[in-house]
Amino acid sequence: MPKYVIEREIPGAGNFSPEQLKAISQTSCGVLSKMGSEIQWVHSYVTADKIYCVYNAPNEEMIREHAKQGGFPANSVNKVTEIIDPVTAE
Repeated sequence: MPKYVIEREIPGAGNFSPEQLKAISQTSCGVLSKMGSEIQWVHSYVTADKIYCVYNAPNEEMIREHAKQGGFPANSVNKVTEIIDPVTAE
């Protein structure tokens, strides 16, 4: 299944409390549950003013529908074409 990186511009995200991050996560998981098993949240990286999420989904439209239903921004949705790591250099 294709993998996507979603950039969400959320000012102050890096200052969110654990409770706020839990609430966001619960909202996302609730929407995912309603959408079915075709879309999966892998993990997210929280930075000062953005959250970068990694999802598996059959298409970009499903990613954008998740964002719409959850009330999350999806400022950029990019399909991952390759994954590299230190082993790639060997």
